[in-house]
Amino acid sequence: MKVKITLTEEMLGTASANPEIHEEFIASKSKDAEKVKEELESLPAEELMSKATTVFHKDKNGCPVIWDYQIKGFVKEAIGVLLEIQDKEIRVGKTKLSKYTHTRIVDNYIFVQPRQIKLCDKVGAICTRPIRVNTMKGERVSLASSETVPAGTSFECEITTLAPALEGMLTDALNYGALKGLGQWRNSSKGRFTWEKIG
Repeated sequence: MKVKITLTEEMLGTASANPEIHEEFIASKSKDAEKVKEELESLPAEELMSKATTVFHKDKNGCPVIWDYQIKGFVKEAIGVLLEIQDKEIRVGKTKLSKYTHTRIVDNYIFVQPRQIKLCDKVGAICTRPIRVNTMKGERVSLASSETVPAGTSFECEITTLAPALEGMLTDALNYGALKGLGQWRNSSKGRFTWEKIG
């Protein structure tokens, strides 16, 4: 199904502005060298951004984008959460959808297109916020900064499922986006969205 997603809260970028960090800790998990190269090339010019800031990848015109796997990752997380509170019996072939099987089922039966999803023409403001962590030496506070795209931003993608039994759960997962959204710092409401089916 083709969907239009509209942000109701600003969304924060998740990519490290430091290409070395991105390559070593994030892109290295991919076995597809071409996709790694594509993602590294889509990071902003080093001189434009502090290496401590998280950013959006950019397309060839400099517009912020997200990748197909970010939507798929959201769907996977949402289905995992919903399985804890919903009492539905869903079978994909001989396999019952459960908290133990949902990751494999989403990976193999739900697909997002296109690979690169344009969000808007340019990023919004920078969001700077405190990060608190408990360490062996006590609580530490530091600042984190992220590029944002504003509330009201709309984008389209196609989500295909090979198992008709998953369609209702996919709808529930997208509805969950009104509560917990996309991108970084989503527990604070960042990246929340509404959606509509457009095809």
